[in-house]
Order: sequence, then C-alpha cells, then structure tokens
Amino acid sequence: MEDVVSLAELKAIIQRRKFSIVLPAFGILLVAVLVAFLLPRVYRSSSTILIEDQEVPRDYVASTVTGYADQRLQSINQRIMSTPKLLEIINKYNLYADMKQKKTIEEIVDRMRKKDIKFETISADVIDPRTGQPRPATIAFSISYKGENPAVVQQVANVLATLYLEENLRVREQQTLGTSSFMQEEMKLVQEKLATIDAQISAYKQRNLDSLPELSMMNIQGLDNVERDLSQLNDQMRTLREREGYLQTQLAGIPAEELSSDRARLNELRAKLLNLRTRVSEEYPDVIKLKAEIVAMEKQIRSAGGATKDTRAENQAYITLSAQLAGVKAEIDGLKRQIELLKNRKDAFRKRIDASPRVEEGVKGLLLERNNLQLKYDDLTRKFMESKVAYGLEKGQKGERFTLIDSARLPEKPISPNIPAIILIGLVLGIGAGIGLAALREFSDHSVRDSEALVRLTGLQVLAVIPEILTENDIKGKNRAWLMIGTGALAAIVVGIGLFHFLIMDLDIFWAKLMRRLVM
Repeated sequence: MEDVVSLAELKAIIQRRKFSIVLPAFGILLVAVLVAFLLPRVYRSSSTILIEDQEVPRDYVASTVTGYADQRLQSINQRIMSTPKLLEIINKYNLYADMKQKKTIEEIVDRMRKKDIKFETISADVIDPRTGQPRPATIAFSISYKGENPAVVQQVANVLATLYLEENLRVREQQTLGTSSFMQEEMKLVQEKLATIDAQISAYKQRNLDSLPELSMMNIQGLDNVERDLSQLNDQMRTLREREGYLQTQLAGIPAEELSSDRARLNELRAKLLNLRTRVSEEYPDVIKLKAEIVAMEKQIRSAGGATKDTRAENQAYITLSAQLAGVKAEIDGLKRQIELLKNRKDAFRKRIDASPRVEEGVKGLLLERNNLQLKYDDLTRKFMESKVAYGLEKGQKGERFTLIDSARLPEKPISPNIPAIILIGLVLGIGAGIGLAALREFSDHSVRDSEALVRLTGLQVLAVIPEILTENDIKGKNRAWLMIGTGALAAIVVGIGLFHFLIMDLDIFWAKLMRRLVM
C-alpha cells in the first residue's frame, strides 16, 4: 500500500470531507466571534505620581522623616489597600453591584485589590545622599483601575491617586509633629532634672559655705593673717607680762601699812579710774560705773569706822603704779581674749581648708551631673528647633512630596477583549480542528472509493462502474443529517461559550451580562 497521497487523491479527500473541515472551522470561528463581541468591555485608567525631593537643601533643613521613599510608599500602599478604604470607594461609586448578592464583602474587596487595581513603581539609579553611592530608587509610581464603565473607572483612578497624595502628606506631617512633641516632652523632663540638681547644688553650697573650692585661697590667706596677728599678739603679751612684773616689783618696794580688803579694793578701783581717764572721757559708761563703785566703797569704809584715806593711799607714786599695773592687767586680759578669738578663727580656717577637698569633690560631682544635663538639654533644644523647622517644611509642602504629573483620563478604547486576536485564534483553531477531524475520519474509513483501489485489493479486473443513485429518501436522510449536524454545532457553540465564560467569571453573572448586551 502506497503511503504517498497524490494531489488527485488529496483533492478527492477534501471534496469528500469538506463538511468535516468546514463545520468545525466555522463553528469554532463563530464561537470566537461571539466571545469577542459578547465579552464585556473592560477599560483601564491610570494616574502617574512623581516622587520629588525636598526643595530646601538638606544642608539647611534636615527632614525628620526617616526611611527611603520606596519603603514609605509600601507602607502607604498597605494603608490605602486596607478593607475600610476600598469598601468606602466601592460603596461611593456602587462598584460590583452584580456581585454583592453572590459574593461576600471580603471576596469583593479582594477582587478589587488583587485584580482590578494595579500598582506599579518606576525606578532609576540615583545617588544616595547618605552613602554617596548609586542605588536603584523609586522615582515615580502609577496607580490604575479597570472596570466596565469608563467614567467610573476614571473617577476611581483619580480617587486612588488623591488618597496616595493625601496619605503621604498626613504621614509626613504626623511623623514630624510626633518628633517635635517627643523632643518637647524630653526637654521638659531634662529641665525638671536641671531644676532639681540646681536645688541640690544650692543646698550643698549652703551647708558648706565656708569650705567651697572657690574660697580655698581666701581661707589660706585668712589663716596666714590669723597666724601673723597671733604672733604679734604673743609678742605684745610677752611685753606686757614683762611690764606687769616690773610694775609689781616697783609697787612692792613702796613701804605701807597693812591694808584691809575694802581699802585695797578702793585703791584698785581708783587705779582703774585713773587708767581709764587717760584713754576715755568722763561720760564713758565704764568711768561712770567706776565712780559709782568708788563712792559706794567709800561710804562702806566710813560706815565701818575707818578713814577713806591712809598714808599709802595718799601716796601719789603708789596710786600711779597701781593704775599702770591695772592698765597692764587690763591689756593682758584683752590680749588673752583676742588670742583666744584668733585661735578659734585659726581652728575654723584649718577645718575649712581640710574640708575643702571633700567639698570640692562633692561640688564637682554635682556640677558634672548638671553639665551633662545641660548638654543634653542644649542638644534637645537644638533638635527641637530643627524638628519645628522640619514640621514647617512639611506643612508648607517643601519637603519630599508626591506630585501628580499625569492624572487619570477618560479611557477611549477598552483594554479587553482583544477582538482581532480572539478571532484570529478562533480561525486558526477552527481550521486546525477541521483538518484534524477530516484526517481522523479519513484514516478510520476503510471503504473502497474507485476501481483502481478495488483492482489493487482483489487483483481482478473491474468490468463496469455503477455511479451512486440517490433516491428521494436518501436526499431526505442527508438533509436530516445536515440538520442534526447544524443543531449539534450550534449546541457546541453555546456550550463552548458558556464553558469559556465559566472559567473567567461566575455563570450567573455571565448570563446576566450576556442578556444585557443582547438587549442593548
């Protein structure tokens, strides 16, 4: 049996299997045409937003918003794609009305988020201001929405773009305001600590007022002065002691009778009075007091029956020596008091000098703590002012911002279905299916079609060939067969369309849309 099919045989096969080729090709092409024209028209509208750097140089004003733009963009994207935001848009524009009876809210929102909204970023290599190295960064992004109503699609796309612009401003202002508030609270805490440490320093200095480090030189100088004065007083004391001894010796050399204690007291008072008159006036309180005591003592002696004057008392030399001796003793008593005071002052100065290192250490510790707090307060003040400037930068939209450079336009052409592509695919599939069906039927049919094939099979000569005789019943049978074939092809077309749409959407939604388009 020959495997090569001649052109005449191929022509005969095509002639014989023409319906097996034409019907599947026509049916599939018809299905493709119906699908292309009955599928709902889907439109897409998109907005492009540019990410612009801040207008004021960063050397002058540093923004308090940290993180790269693409990182912040992803965060904003998550907020906008949240269920409450999308559900608000769905309710506002009455989107997916035909799905609300069959789908849950979560499914509808998920359909909008994953299938209908498209978010794309546009990247380029930029110089990182922090490292100075080139790196890929997001310089713009686009947000789009697809649907069946062009006007609604445009509105939704514009709403989404507006949400991104507003959310970026809100997030940046919130971050800068939060930074400023945090700095202000920290400043208040540090300021309270500064007030507390100032009070501690003041109380500590009050407790150790004489031993403060800044008074060390004064204390040392005071100690030197006291020691010098003490040395001078000791010299004066030695001189007065010598004079006292001399006067006592001179006074002892003057002969006199034994005196009573009252008379001796009277002489002593007179000597003191004489000594005081050489230094002060008669109105001095001590002079007046001594006069009163002398008068009282004289009265006492007279009442006792004695004379107020004796031989030695009337001796002017004795009175003079007694007065001088009394003066020397008075000076000695005064020097003793002064020496005692100077010794006390000397001990006080020594205690202050000895306590000065300990007090200095305590003051240094408190001052060091205060200086650290002051440095921290100054740093917080500087950062607070910078955060206030940064907030003004964001408030005036002079920082890094999103700029809408291409707003959503009303779509004029649908993005799907692609009618020429669907029809071309249907045509190719139809022709392929027709040829495949014809080849299958031909290779499964072992009938003898001509006399030459019969001679090859039997080896006998054919005497005559009787042509096909068609009766009226044969013609009716063929017509019924063609009617059944046409009905089957139409049913296959409808089932194919249904299966095709069932793969892309719910069947009830498809039929509703199909009937709506047929009515239109």
